[in-house]
Amino acid sequence: MTKKEKAQFIVDELERIYPEVPVPLDHMDEYTLLVAVLLSAQCTDKRVNLITPALFTRANNPFDMAKVPVEEIREIIKPCGLSPKKSRAISVLSQMLIDKYNGEVPASFEALEELPGVGHKTASVVMAQAFGVPAFPVDTHIHRLLWRWGMTNGKNVEQTEKDAKRIFPEKLWNKLHLQIIFYGREFSQARGWDIEKDTITLKVGRAQFLK
Repeated sequence: MTKKEKAQFIVDELERIYPEVPVPLDHMDEYTLLVAVLLSAQCTDKRVNLITPALFTRANNPFDMAKVPVEEIREIIKPCGLSPKKSRAISVLSQMLIDKYNGEVPASFEALEELPGVGHKTASVVMAQAFGVPAFPVDTHIHRLLWRWGMTNGKNVEQTEKDAKRIFPEKLWNKLHLQIIFYGREFSQARGWDIEKDTITLKVGRAQFLK
């Protein structure tokens, strides 16, 4: 199969398995999504979704969050890990949103990446899922799968994102990146992986993974 044929098979198979994909992180608006994505760094979406209800009951907008003591935010989000860094970031970015954007989350990669705790991946998730702007956020699942499928050299997530954007049509990016995440979690895990259930890797994967 050519790489183009492999890419089409991947798209078709993922569409068959996941015709609808929900946004994994529970949120109410752009701000709560931003905070939830920030919290998801080195933390599972499932754990984030267990923690954010208490946090957003306390404050679900930058005006209220900026008034919450950092230590209080830290106590609420502690189960997510990296709580000292994340709590400070949430507090400072909330104040920055008030000062620079009247409390609104900016719909710009550059503006988002200027916020504390917000890197390119977080900005990409917010742009894709909150604003519908084409983006291809690369997490560990996508990085792992695109390498297994021979779609990238696996050098780093930056290269994986470039390769994904080059291989797959832009109109598919926002849905496709979620489909790959769901597939990785269900069929192509990093550990305890049963390749017999991983239909995509069996079809298009690198030589060491094929029968």
